[in-house]
Amino acid sequence: MKERLQVKSPYDLSLIEEIEMHNSNDVQSALSLAKSTFDRRSNWIPKHERVSIFERTIAIMESRKEELVTLAASEGGKPYVDSKVEVNRAINGIKIAIEEMGRFGGEEVPMGHTLSSVNRMAFTRREPIGVVAAVSAFNHPLNLIIHQTIPALAVGSPVIVKPARTTPLSCINFVNILIEAGLPEGWCQALVTKSSDSEKLVIDSRVNFFSFIGSGNVGWHLQSKLSPGTRSALEHGGVAPSIVDKDINLDEVIPSILKGAFYHSGQVCVSVQRIFVHEDIIDEFTSRLVEGADSLKVGDPLSQDTDCGPLIQPEEVDRVSKWVDEAVAEGAELLTGGNKLSETTYSPTVLLNPSPDSKVSRSEVFGPVVCVYNYRELQAAVEMSNSLPYAFQASIFTNNLDNAINASEQFNATAVMINDHTAFRVDWMPFGGRDVSGLGLGGIPHSMNDMSREKIVVFKSKFL
Repeated sequence: MKERLQVKSPYDLSLIEEIEMHNSNDVQSALSLAKSTFDRRSNWIPKHERVSIFERTIAIMESRKEELVTLAASEGGKPYVDSKVEVNRAINGIKIAIEEMGRFGGEEVPMGHTLSSVNRMAFTRREPIGVVAAVSAFNHPLNLIIHQTIPALAVGSPVIVKPARTTPLSCINFVNILIEAGLPEGWCQALVTKSSDSEKLVIDSRVNFFSFIGSGNVGWHLQSKLSPGTRSALEHGGVAPSIVDKDINLDEVIPSILKGAFYHSGQVCVSVQRIFVHEDIIDEFTSRLVEGADSLKVGDPLSQDTDCGPLIQPEEVDRVSKWVDEAVAEGAELLTGGNKLSETTYSPTVLLNPSPDSKVSRSEVFGPVVCVYNYRELQAAVEMSNSLPYAFQASIFTNNLDNAINASEQFNATAVMINDHTAFRVDWMPFGGRDVSGLGLGGIPHSMNDMSREKIVVFKSKFL
């Protein structure tokens, strides 16, 4: 008998649904099906049919939007209003893929400018890479699945996706929608497995591309075990820095910082975590940030007026609480929050000048905690921003053009926001970390490129 998984609400721990987990035999069957599906070129889905399948998928999702929102909020704990944004983004992600398919292709490679290349014409083509294995995270239970499956299908690569065990329902539901929209068997499969079976999926020699979203420890471990030739993209977390210059209008900064720091209770890989504020305005800044944090409503994610929902599991609440208590013991000033509101929720928390050695200063909190530090010179703030091995997204709020350019040039980051929080993203932009924070860049167009490969074709003719 197969193991059963109880999917529970992270808010009240009530049972949402019990599902059957997949075992190692299921992993092998899924890999065999994906490989045979790809190897039979006669079964490849023509591009125009893939577009039609995507269009039908969009229509189904639009007709069931409320169901998708409720399911994502229920299993993931992201508040209803933010889950609605996620579902809209997911639908738009498929539209982006359709648009990109019309541009996706190779280019001419010039010939004839050397004697050895005369009478030749050459061009490149993009071909599907082969079997894609995707391991996903809990914090965006639908949109992350879109980003890991739709680019693969758009270029013609079959994909096997493993959602987080805490949030598998949105993934399973989406794969079923694809099938309902006409996607043939073998092209997209969802597996809910234990970690050991997940590893068997990823490191199998039949996998041509590995897409990972999750913790760095797991991602780098799996990366180290990939079969020779398997390409990969890893998206891990960060400890995102924001610099606040003294000349900026705090009426604009505070709402942005609040959203970037406490969106999904800080359970976002690019959440604002470290804020470096010029000493001339730090008192006013912290006062207004605390006022804003205190105004946030923490509660049921299905309530439309909830700002911050639960953390994904009670043990995460315990961990965040421990980190905050340690930071205070090590010298941080607790300006607001710092307490468990329930077994599953934690108060929005602001810490002032925690020690650089505290966990909240050097590791990703992944909870509703933000740290504020004062600085006098911009260079010092930039150096503090770059002091960790993580490098993902960073931001600076300033009206000084030179300061904006200076910081954007120096930030060790893959993306720099000027006068916006670090969690800004649209689904067609490149997105991903560097150094410890990841490998490669996501975003629908970039993932399509990753999940395909280039072939050059050279014609030789006396008429050329």
